Amino acid sequence: MTAIPLDRVGQIFSDALIEVISTTTGLSIEVTSTEASTELDEMTGLISLYGENHGMLFISAKESVVRVLCAYMTGVIADDVTGEDAEDALCEIVNMTAGNAKLRFNNTGQVFMISPPFVFRGSDAALISKKRVNIISGLLGNEEISIKVKVVFY
Repeated sequence: MTAIPLDRVGQIFSDALIEVISTTTGLSIEVTSTEASTELDEMTGLISLYGENHGMLFISAKESVVRVLCAYMTGVIADDVTGEDAEDALCEIVNMTAGNAKLRFNNTGQVFMISPPFVFRGSDAALISKKRVNIISGLLGNEEISIKVKVVFY
């Protein structure tokens, strides 16, 4: 991914997330800022990226936002979405976003593989690295939801 300018890498992942949210929920979101914070929200989906460069994709949001996304994805009322349902929905969102980005990168000659998705909980989590890595981050959303996306690679 380093052969592509960092701002283009960020754009590819942002575009992938925007398309996934639109397709799965019908909601329109946009990039509201590109912020450098390493803090994550209450729920974070992550997936590893393997290729010429290795890294991880993090998609993080408050649990209430993930429940709203799950409700739009499934047709279940947000108040009836269980914690497990929210975790499954976030896993699906991060998996589809990584897959969408993978297709976009294939068109640039950059190829990578993805791991199974994971979710972790905790609002005290932050990305900390002991070696030099590239961190691309952004905040996406609309009036109803806010989602953090971070790509860390080396």
